[in-house]
Amino acid sequence: MSNKIIISLAVIAGLSTPAAFAGEWSVGGSVLAQVTPYKGAKSKDYLLPVPLVNYESENFYFATLAAGYYLWKTPKDQLSVDLHYYPQAYRPKDNDDEQMKKLNRRRDTLMGGFTYKHQESWGNLRGIVSGDLLGKSNGIIVDAAYLYPFQLGDWSFQPGVGVVWENKKQNRYAYGISHAESQRSGLAEYTPNDSWRPYIEVSTNYKMTDNWKFFAKGRVDRLSSEAKDSPMVNKSVTAIVWTGVTYSF
Repeated sequence: MSNKIIISLAVIAGLSTPAAFAGEWSVGGSVLAQVTPYKGAKSKDYLLPVPLVNYESENFYFATLAAGYYLWKTPKDQLSVDLHYYPQAYRPKDNDDEQMKKLNRRRDTLMGGFTYKHQESWGNLRGIVSGDLLGKSNGIIVDAAYLYPFQLGDWSFQPGVGVVWENKKQNRYAYGISHAESQRSGLAEYTPNDSWRPYIEVSTNYKMTDNWKFFAKGRVDRLSSEAKDSPMVNKSVTAIVWTGVTYSF
């Protein structure tokens, strides 16, 4: 799991980049701040600049490092098939902890799956299923969330709650320690199973002009016992804050 960005498709889709209107491009800049659960993470890994390039049409969308095709799209329902970059890399040499430096490297991958969204006056439902397409972890991640959007003048807000299920292959790639790693590092051997991880999130957008928009998004995940019990981990939560500005044209 990454010391740079410890987020899955659930977080990318849950916090998503500012949406463009149909057939419209938007570009911008942003900064992502995070709290990682891993021992020995360097302070420089907590901030990351993120350039934004977004496009959405009736049938297709592109959002920086994710893309998808709409299989079904109505005013209330959307079903898309998606591809996205998943930054799960762990680089032992970038860690300050001597034992953590002796673990195997984990690598980024490409995830693919489906996203379903349903909108009602009482709120929105979101469901996401994705799997590793490159055979790095062979992991599967499922996300389900309830969100309640509302408007206050030029400001829009969307708080929500959700839960993520990760299969044992994903958890073992992210948090597991093999026998060989244990022998090298002195950390206890660890083999987690599948898990459930609850979270809360909130996003806001402010329309500065017809073209310029400011956004801020945040999310806090409570780690499952399968993650917290790993000798690689020294925190019980992960958190992310993402803020920036976009220009639409």
